[in-house]
Amino acid sequence: MGASMRLVFMGTPEFSVPALDAVHKAGHEIVAVYTRAPRPAGRGKKNRPCPVQVRAEALGLPVHMPGNLGSADTCEAFRAHQADAAIVVAYGLILPEAVLAAPRLGCLNIHASLLPRWRGAAPIHRAVMSGDNETGISIMAVDAGLDTGPVLLREAMPIKPEDTTGRLHDRLAQLGARLIVAALDGIDDLVPTPQSKDGASYARKVDKAETRIDWSRPAVKIDRHIRGLSPFPGAWCEVHGERTKLLNSRLIGGGGQPGAYLGGCRIACGTGAIEVTEVQRAGKRPVSAEEFLRGIRAPDKFE
Repeated sequence: MGASMRLVFMGTPEFSVPALDAVHKAGHEIVAVYTRAPRPAGRGKKNRPCPVQVRAEALGLPVHMPGNLGSADTCEAFRAHQADAAIVVAYGLILPEAVLAAPRLGCLNIHASLLPRWRGAAPIHRAVMSGDNETGISIMAVDAGLDTGPVLLREAMPIKPEDTTGRLHDRLAQLGARLIVAALDGIDDLVPTPQSKDGASYARKVDKAETRIDWSRPAVKIDRHIRGLSPFPGAWCEVHGERTKLLNSRLIGGGGQPGAYLGGCRIACGTGAIEVTEVQRAGKRPVSAEEFLRGIRAPDKFE
């Protein structure tokens, strides 16, 4: 293990928590945790702290929640931490140059793709939706661009045919936690590798307009669409006029008119067919396809 470092941690969602735990467990001094302020959530729309805030407070770490990092006062407060490095994991705010330059070793980002593929906000979703065979974690030195900094460390991970974004998210979060500790331990020996200009792609944020299932598409693409949007925001269709999320599926033989119900929660696509294995009705919990079908009249078609 390398020498203990003085660190600032910057992250917000559940994906960031394993890295926070790993860095803390490794014995590094986390002098500040930067995260997003609580936002309205749930049916009551009450302010709910994000996962990183909850975990940081449980660990007894000081939490900062600036609305932005652009003001002179905020930048000066960041410099005052006198950090060796900042660890950035799905933080959600742009880091101005004054913040990037403040830590002695700069800002290190845990990004859930094999850069330069899938720069941007939704790399896990896009990898599954595009049918990639592998993804991974890149530990990157943050620069002023969008995920364009040199890569210090990376490790690939296969994407299995049954993977959803949720399953892959959990494995990548653990991989990111392990790699950031390794990067900090060996920081003096890591050689920053500039990203290639070839193979770069942008993982744009998933828009609600693209979540509805188009049954005229080939089965292979619909299967990727369902698994890539599971569990959030969820690919959906209408069953008996009710908006219904399909959360998992697999490819099967057969076919028919697009959207036609083939029995046993098998559905015809533009070419081929899928079998849905997990479903969530509006306002209900996710259930198996079998349980879903027991609770409704068998549909003629999925719209």
